[in-house]
Amino acid sequence: MLDLPARVHAALVTDRREPAPGVFVIGFDAPELVRDTRPGQYLMAIPPSGERCATALGVYEAEGKRASILFFVTGKRTRELSELHPGDRLDLVGPLGNGFDLRDDPRDVAIVAGGVGVASVLLPAQRLARSGARVRFYYGARTARLLVDADRFADAGCELLLSTDDGTAGHYGFITDLLARTARQLPDAILACGPTPMLRAVGRVAGELGVRAQLSLEETFACGVGGCWGCVVPVARSSAQAPAFPQLDGESDAVNARICKEGPVFWADELRW
Repeated sequence: MLDLPARVHAALVTDRREPAPGVFVIGFDAPELVRDTRPGQYLMAIPPSGERCATALGVYEAEGKRASILFFVTGKRTRELSELHPGDRLDLVGPLGNGFDLRDDPRDVAIVAGGVGVASVLLPAQRLARSGARVRFYYGARTARLLVDADRFADAGCELLLSTDDGTAGHYGFITDLLARTARQLPDAILACGPTPMLRAVGRVAGELGVRAQLSLEETFACGVGGCWGCVVPVARSSAQAPAFPQLDGESDAVNARICKEGPVFWADELRW
């Protein structure tokens, strides 16, 4: 994949909506970001006050001149971002990270999202569906009202398979249980983004099915450019994503990779977590 450099974008907010309590989609005019973004990449959004650090968010939508971010309000930074309105300015750094590798042009894909992980998988779902691939979208949340924008995936041509922890919509239980049960109609590939326990389970199910999975890891990034080594995960030393340093120890088959730089997307079978 062509590694395009990230840049600072002085974007103008164009729209704002709250699809569920405490969940926001902020759209902005950023044509260069749209042009350069690959599915699964993220950006660092700088709160307008400048008093707090930037926060990493997946690029949710990217079409024409408009891009957007989808996020849950979880603290002061996301609260400040949620209070933006059309006409406000928002500084962004991106696109960052590697994104999902779709070069093999899979024809049958299972995409798994949990919670805010939905923000990173709409772009690959749309691209794959437009290419004629069958896309099964496995979407899990705590309760029905947090199955945010599921209709966007249906409109894109995805088959929806839903689950909720409380049984208010779809399968009663974890989305990975539904994946294990229904993906016996083997997909060519599995893409996933969500909480770490969910991603571990997706990796386990993928291994049992004999299907390679790409996992987009969720992490709090301090810098977003790989300078601080504050967001590492052990990967196989033989992985193409393994940096030359730092090694865990001389006998281990793993090395530390930076989620913000070498990732955030990793092959499940190459993770050593």
